[in-house]
Amino acid sequence: MPSIGRCASAISGEAVLSPLVVWSIAIGVMLALAFYVTRLVKHSDEDSLHDMGLAILEFGRAYPAEAIRSLHSTADANTIFVRLHDNKSGIMRNRGNHFACHVIRPGRVRVTPTPEPKGFSAEFLDSPTQNGTFVFKNENEAAEVSLWLLDNYVSVADRQLPAEPQPASNTGRSD
Repeated sequence: MPSIGRCASAISGEAVLSPLVVWSIAIGVMLALAFYVTRLVKHSDEDSLHDMGLAILEFGRAYPAEAIRSLHSTADANTIFVRLHDNKSGIMRNRGNHFACHVIRPGRVRVTPTPEPKGFSAEFLDSPTQNGTFVFKNENEAAEVSLWLLDNYVSVADRQLPAEPQPASNTGRSD
């Protein structure tokens, strides 16, 4: 026997929604919201692996005794080269959800040019898993990083130039 409330609304001409329809709509809205939120989280996780601040923290966690001097990222942001204060270099490779960090000792890498001037190929003698071809945003970054790796880099700030030219002095006496 139908309840009085249903009969009254049916008699007055109001539409009655089935509880099945209401629950279907509610579940559909929750699934759509869950899909949207997971896409946002995945997108922010991908962006965070290209963050230089995170790279500094990850390298510092892997090598706490090494002082970072500068960082240069490849064009695809999957590799970051690290210049350290003691004339060593480091490399950080994006491995999905973490960085693989490696300190490169001077003289333990071979760098060869590529046909593209914005890149080079590197062979790491101590860590062959880091080998690869690296392309940078511009030629200057590629040249600078390749010089770090070859242990020949002297930046303008590192050069010790005298403030003024010193006049020649004649210390010998001739009588």
